[in-house]
Amino acid sequence: MPQETARRQTLADLLRRSARRYPDKLAIACGETRWTYAEFDAICSRVAGALARHGIGKGERVAVLARNSHAFAALRFALARLGAVLVPINFMLKSEEVAYILRHAGASMLATDSGLAALAREAAALDTAVRDFLWLPSEDASDPVPGMLRFDAFARGDAEAPEVDLQAGDLAQIVYTSGTESMPKGAMLTHDAVIAQYVSCLVDAEITGSDLTLHALPLYHCAQLDVFLGPSIYAGATNVITAKPTPDNLLPLIEKFHIGSFFAPPTVWISLLRSPLFDTSDLGSLRKGYYGASIMPVEVMPEIIRRLPQMRLWNLYGQTEIAPLATMLGPDDQLRKPGSAGRAVLNVETRVVDDLMKDVAVGEIGEVVHRSPHLMLGYFHDDERTRAAFDGDWFHSGDLATIDEEGYITIVDRKKDMIKTGGENVASREVEEMIYRMQQVSEVAVVGVPHPRWVEAVVAVVVRKAGHTLDEGKVLAHCNEHLAGFKAPKRVVFVEALPKNPSGKLLKRDLRKAHAGLFAGA
Repeated sequence: MPQETARRQTLADLLRRSARRYPDKLAIACGETRWTYAEFDAICSRVAGALARHGIGKGERVAVLARNSHAFAALRFALARLGAVLVPINFMLKSEEVAYILRHAGASMLATDSGLAALAREAAALDTAVRDFLWLPSEDASDPVPGMLRFDAFARGDAEAPEVDLQAGDLAQIVYTSGTESMPKGAMLTHDAVIAQYVSCLVDAEITGSDLTLHALPLYHCAQLDVFLGPSIYAGATNVITAKPTPDNLLPLIEKFHIGSFFAPPTVWISLLRSPLFDTSDLGSLRKGYYGASIMPVEVMPEIIRRLPQMRLWNLYGQTEIAPLATMLGPDDQLRKPGSAGRAVLNVETRVVDDLMKDVAVGEIGEVVHRSPHLMLGYFHDDERTRAAFDGDWFHSGDLATIDEEGYITIVDRKKDMIKTGGENVASREVEEMIYRMQQVSEVAVVGVPHPRWVEAVVAVVVRKAGHTLDEGKVLAHCNEHLAGFKAPKRVVFVEALPKNPSGKLLKRDLRKAHAGLFAGA
C-alpha cells in the first residue's frame, strides 16, 4: 500500500535522509577517500543497482570478510537498499570457521579485500553456496583481485538501486557471536531492531550531527558498526574510518582530524595511555570517549580522566543479540559508580534475576536479562537455542551481575568465566581489580585452569608495565593480604601481551587452553 511506503523507516532510508539534510557535508574520510553525504548516498545507490544486476535481491545473504574501509561502510547501506542481509565475519577466523558461517548463513556472495582474498577463496571453496566475490578497496591503496567483481567499478557505474518492497520488520543482518560455545550462533536483527538501538545510542550516548568521530575497531563487530557508525550516519556526523587500531596510527589521526568522539575497548585505551606518543600528541579536540566490549579496570579510570581532563566518558554494555547496546554508565557516574555498567538505556528494560526469574536482592549475584525492541528475532536456523535464550519471556544475557539500590548493575563475570575452586565460586573480575591496584601491572586476566585437588585453580596472567619489575611472589602476597584465601591466585604467569580479538576483547578461552597443564602432576 502506498501509505506504507510513505511511512517506511528502514536502514535504507537513513542515509538518504541525512544526504538531503547535509548534501555537502563530509560524511566519510578513509585513507585518501573523501565523500560528502550526497556522494556517499549516490555511491550506495549505484552499488546497490550493480549488485541487483548480479542477482542480489531481497533476503539474499551477503557476507563481508574485510577490514575497515569506506567501501565496507557503503556496502552496508547498499545492501540495506536491496533488502539483502548483511553477514559480517570476523577476519581473525580460520578458513574452516569462516566456511561454517558461510554455509550456515547460506551466503551467495562474499565481499573481501586484497589482504583477505586468499582466506576468502579458501573458505568459500569448502562446500559453501558462494557464487560471486566482490573486491573492496582498502584504507591504503591496493590492487583489485583478478576474477572478482569490483566495488570501485560499481561505484563509478550508472546502475540505480531498484525499487524494493522493504518493511521495518525485514531482516537486515545476521551477526554471528564469537563462538564461546561449540559453534557460533547467528543473531537475526531486523531493520526496526537496529534503528531502535540507534535511537538509544543517539539519546543516551549523546551522538549528534556535530560529531567528528573516529571509527577504528572492526566494523564486522556490532559495537563499532551499530553503536557508532550507524547512529553517526543517522545523525549526519562526519566519520573517519581506519583499519589500524594501534597507538602509532590512532594518536596522529586524532590530532590530524581534530577528532572529537572515539570508542575503544579498555585494552586500546590502555595502549594509548602507555604510548610514548600520548604526551606529545595534541588530543585537546577529544570531547567524548566511549569504552565497552570488556570492563574498564577501576584503577585505570582516574588516569584517563586526569590525562584527558576535557573528555567526558561513557561505558556502554550489551551483547550482539540486543543490537548491541543495553545499558550505559554516563560521564557523571564514572567516579561515583566505578566499575558499573550503569542502567538500561532508553529502549531497554533490564533486570538481574535468580534461577527462578525473581529479582535478586541488592548486592546479590544474578543473571542479567533484558526486554527491548533492540532484541534479535532469534538465532538463525537454531530454534532450540532461541527458546533457551528467551526462557521466561526475557532475553538471557549469560552475564552475571549485582544491582545496587539505584538500579545500577555491575557485571561480575560471564557464567562461563566464573571459577569454581574447591566448592567456592570466584568472580575473575574481583581478583583482576585487586591486581590492577599494583602500579607495576599494565594488564591482567584471571582464569580457572584444571587442578587435581581443587577442580579449578585461580591463575592470574599478568602483563608488566614497561620499565617496571614484578615477580610472582609479590602478586601472590598482595592478593593473599586483601582477598580470601580461595580467591587468591594459586599461580601468576607473566606474558608480553594478552590474547585479544580484533575488537579488543580478551580471549580467556585461549588463556585457559594455554595454561591448562600448569598443575599437571601437582
